[in-house]
Amino acid sequence: MKKTISIGVDVGGSHVSCTAYDLNKKTLLESTHAENSLNNHGKPDEIIEAWGKTIRKTMESVGKQNVAGIGFAMPGPFDYVKGIPMFTGENEKYENIYGMNVPDKLRKYLSLPDDFKIRFINDATAFAIGEDQVGKANNFAHSLSVALGTGFGSAFIKDGLPIVEGNEVPEQGCLWHLPFEDGIADDYFSTRGLLKRFELVTGKKLSGVKEIAELAENNNAAQDLFNDFGEKMGVFLRPWIEKFGLEAFVIGGNISKAFPLFGDSLNNYLSDNNLGVKVFISALKENASFIGAATLVDDSFYVRVFPAIKKM
Repeated sequence: MKKTISIGVDVGGSHVSCTAYDLNKKTLLESTHAENSLNNHGKPDEIIEAWGKTIRKTMESVGKQNVAGIGFAMPGPFDYVKGIPMFTGENEKYENIYGMNVPDKLRKYLSLPDDFKIRFINDATAFAIGEDQVGKANNFAHSLSVALGTGFGSAFIKDGLPIVEGNEVPEQGCLWHLPFEDGIADDYFSTRGLLKRFELVTGKKLSGVKEIAELAENNNAAQDLFNDFGEKMGVFLRPWIEKFGLEAFVIGGNISKAFPLFGDSLNNYLSDNNLGVKVFISALKENASFIGAATLVDDSFYVRVFPAIKKM
């Protein structure tokens, strides 16, 4: 009998989490979620243990013998084909596992056979695939999903697959590195960008976007900041909306919680410029990344997405 359960893993800077997924029913399985914090500057064995014990807990909840494979949503730089981290000291995380063969190490830790499927994809792309498969982008052929938080993760999806090259998308199919204002998009559409601009205007140093959002009702500077954020998002995206023929724009990440403060300015810009894009806030949130990663275990999907993975 063909195994239909896969495990989607989401690797963050300070934690790892995973959930089991039914590939046939396209549903996450309740009570299979596992999560652990970790030291991303730890030794290789320490990091593999943190990842491995988290996966083991989910695997045991569904029965190891029923699991077809594991898919990882992994930040870059990473060799997604071979499963080898390419982090250096510049990334300020996981520098000690540079060059390590993750599939080999995990198979040994989890006592899995050498041919057990362990596959990888960029974390922002996993999120976008999840939204396309069963989320807000499901009924649209051309979508863009972004994760707004410590960085500006993004992926364009066309007919179910990530688009990473060609004239209709930016280089590598992502937005974070593109020039904007006095820097790049990642500097502007991120937590640090909002905090920096708030401090420039008010002289107040805050620790998170939530604090700015809480001030917005009675603080003009805070509300103006979010109005600017929404409008500038529209300005920044406009060329790609037009080139890609974008139909759906899905927003996730921590900054999405402040959407009531910047959504009107974003939608007004899109409307005023006749950009017929529907804007959604992710309902799946982190679950979209689990789904996108877990779907890699489906061979028919992996064959189709592999050409894009090779270029990530």
